[in-house]
This record gives sequence, structure tokens and C-alpha cells, in this order.
Amino acid sequence: MSGKPRLTYFNGRGRMESIRWLLAAAGVEFQEIFFESREQYEKLIKDGVLMFQQVPLVEIDGMKMVQTRAILSYIAGKYNLYGKDLKERALIDMYVEGITDLMQMILMFPFSPPEAKEKTLDSIKERATNRYFPVFEKVLKQHGQDFLVGNKFSWADVQLIEAILAVEENIPGVLSEFPLLQAFKIRMSNMPTIKKFLQPGSPRKPPADARYIETVSRILKQ
Repeated sequence: MSGKPRLTYFNGRGRMESIRWLLAAAGVEFQEIFFESREQYEKLIKDGVLMFQQVPLVEIDGMKMVQTRAILSYIAGKYNLYGKDLKERALIDMYVEGITDLMQMILMFPFSPPEAKEKTLDSIKERATNRYFPVFEKVLKQHGQDFLVGNKFSWADVQLIEAILAVEENIPGVLSEFPLLQAFKIRMSNMPTIKKFLQPGSPRKPPADARYIETVSRILKQ
């Protein structure tokens, strides 16, 4: 028996948060190591642990995995959240890639200069309501099932509920024109593993604050 997956990253959301979400949705407990100094980060690079000198780093099943997409794909496959066949996997990949594009904007929002924040928020709202959320509203309508792919909970569902909640934090009421996404949000939020992850005291991280931004910038020398 291997131990719990071990996650090495900053004590905040960033690129690790989707990994935390997926593990939590699969009901998998994990350990976390948080960067507190530049030296910790440099030691991992020196020791050859970070293949591309980047984090997130996830140690799982005897592997030291980097690259967010590779980590997420492995977790989804390992815990049966990646469809029943190649066609379902292709759909999941398409949906995840689209959501990732939106999440990238949300990820960078806290790091945008104060004078650009309002414009960035407007851009996120425009993309969410005109490009991304209409797609998933249509998918749910045409598919006629509780989940995005097949009729089984998958990585795509986890990624979408994470994105919905992240956008709503910054833009309340963003789902007002999307009744099927509203219902999807309620269904997903009430799934036992996700409900547990949304409770206070879970490994879910809060939105980025000034301390998190300073720590990331200092350690990565951004």
C-alpha cells in the first residue's frame, strides 16, 4: 500500500487547486508541503525533483509528477473519473481544456496591477457569459443527464464546478442566465465528497490575498 499523495506548492490556490479539487472529489486524502522560502524551491530544482523547474509537484504511486495537466490526467484515470472509453475521454479532454482557458484568467486575476483589475474582471465576465458558460448550458441541455459526459461523474464535472464557484466569488449572479448550470452547481455541491471539500477546515484554499501574492512573487522572483 502506498501512502497518501503528497502535494508540494504554495499555501494557496494557484495551479494546485484543481489537483486538490480532483483528489477531494475522488475521496482521496493527501498531505501538503508549503513553500516558505526560496531555498526550498531551489533545493528541489538542484535535487532534480522538478523536471521543468516548475511546480505543482505531486508525489503519488512512487512517482514525482510535475505539469498540472499530466497530474490531473493521471488522477482522473486512476480514480475512474475519465470516462468509459476513448470517445468519452475525448469529450472530457475538450471540456477540461475549455474550462482551463477560463480558469487561467481567474488564476492570474489576483496578480494583475490594481489599475487593471476592473478591466480584467470585465474580461472574465465577458468570456464566462459569452464564450464558456453558454457552451456548458447547451451541453447539459442536449445531453439531458446530470453530468457532462455519459451519465457518470467525471473530471470534467469537477473542473466545471470549481470554475463556476471561482467566477461567482468575483462576479456574483454570473449564472443568472444559465438555469441548467445553476442546477448543476447545486447537484455537484451536494455530492458527498465535494460537499465535504466545501466545508470550513477542508484543504480547499481561500482566494489569493496579499500575503499569498507576496510569497509567490518572492519565491519565484516574479
